[in-house]
Amino acid sequence: MKNNNLENESDDICEVFDVHDDAVARVKEQMLSEEEYSDLSEFFKIFGNPTRLKIISLLSAEDLCVCDISEALGLNQTTVSNQLRILRANNIVKYQKEGKMARYSLTDEHIEMIFKVGLEHILE
Repeated sequence: MKNNNLENESDDICEVFDVHDDAVARVKEQMLSEEEYSDLSEFFKIFGNPTRLKIISLLSAEDLCVCDISEALGLNQTTVSNQLRILRANNIVKYQKEGKMARYSLTDEHIEMIFKVGLEHILE
């Protein structure tokens, strides 16, 4: 995504180096640990795949089995199953067995919120 409001490249750099120690101290108190930033980075990588985003989109509307997801996306079940396995391993989706069928759903409302906020942002 491009920022269309780019001015001169030097406009975004302070012309005088004057650190605001109080502001720096306040924001440093809010920082996460390196491990938390790393975990968060790994979490957001899950959303970096269009097929996984499509699956999340479908499951935000309704719980579905692999066959339904495959049909809706026009993909084979192996491809969908592989992506669901990644989503499941990262606690994005869960499934419930119904006889011989596994019905998938999002693990919680946070996943749907992340998807919707990201969508709103790119549609602005």
